[in-house]
Amino acid sequence: MNILIINSGSSSIKYQLIEMPYEKVVCEGLIERIGVGQENSIFIYKSIHGENIKIEGTIEDHKEGLSLLVSHLFDEKVGVIAQKEDLKVIGHRVVHGGSAFSKAEIVTPEVKAEIKELFSLAPLHNPAHLLGIEVCEDLFPQAKQVVVFDTVFHQTMPAIAYKYALPKQLAEEKKIRVYGFHGTSHKYVSEKANEFLGTTQTKLVTLHIGNGASVSAVQNGLCVDHSMGFSPTTGLAMGTRTGDIDPAVIVHLVKNLGYTGQEVSDLINKKSGMLGMTGYSDFRDLVNQSEQGNKDCTEALELYAYRVKKYIGAYTAAMNGLDALVFTAGAGENCIEIRELICKDLEFLGIEIDRDLNKVRAKELIEIQAKNSKVKILIIPTNEELEIAKQSFQLV
Repeated sequence: MNILIINSGSSSIKYQLIEMPYEKVVCEGLIERIGVGQENSIFIYKSIHGENIKIEGTIEDHKEGLSLLVSHLFDEKVGVIAQKEDLKVIGHRVVHGGSAFSKAEIVTPEVKAEIKELFSLAPLHNPAHLLGIEVCEDLFPQAKQVVVFDTVFHQTMPAIAYKYALPKQLAEEKKIRVYGFHGTSHKYVSEKANEFLGTTQTKLVTLHIGNGASVSAVQNGLCVDHSMGFSPTTGLAMGTRTGDIDPAVIVHLVKNLGYTGQEVSDLINKKSGMLGMTGYSDFRDLVNQSEQGNKDCTEALELYAYRVKKYIGAYTAAMNGLDALVFTAGAGENCIEIRELICKDLEFLGIEIDRDLNKVRAKELIEIQAKNSKVKILIIPTNEELEIAKQSFQLV
């Protein structure tokens, strides 16, 4: 069964066509810089037959981007599917499932309504995900649409981890709690780590490090704590998001500085983090600028690493030990400098990185700990698309 996986962002779409249950990638690619006013939109299509196509131009909206994908999927020369009816399932990543969803779901009007209800809690993600679902419904009316939620993996957190110290009635009636995000990625890499270690009886800290970033404590295969909370804004400092911030700052912005609710949301989600501190949100730019003497970028990288270190310490304490530290996602897999900064001065916890082994951009699971390190340090490339395909296949 071929399953098309769509990971729709506000201005991008990542996709893979995966043959299940063989987990064979038939084609994959990326559509970037979608939208009116965006220059140099990029469409990338790679297939199992060796095609490697890159088209630059203007892609005005997600429907145009997905239509371009359709034309390649079914093309006589470079296509990988004979006809539309052969595509039975499309799996979608959705960041926020709230308290309504504890597993993957087939899309219904009720499911879409719930995703829309959560727009305000994941303003950078849920609107784009719903748009991707609706475009695919239009383009592939014969296919089952399946949604896999980032929040599901974190449903195993105990109450002491997911509850806020709010009045009980408010917390329970309004469902204000820690939900956690990047769950598809944390689930995938924690299972890969356990497979590598040869046991599920493990204590792991998984670091999904990139423009969006989060930390999970995973004990015996189950998430027991997570750095993101009610929304994907809290926890680590990120590319454009503040991460942890005193809530009184929000009150101050509104009450004393005249910010509206929307302006606060834009500030903490889109204008802060590395971008707010330096003018750059991409780690490649941050490292390059730091090496050229940009003190703001050097400080931002150090702050980013410091925030991660605090969570590593906290979760090691919460689990009473640590077997492995796992790096994944864009910067976790590729940024030598940020991994070294994070692991620096953690010998007390048994974490010692090998600087030579760390000089790598990982394409597969590798170990980068020093010989004397008591804790394994692993880089595991994430594969959210494969995880979504597995859950979609199991569901249908």
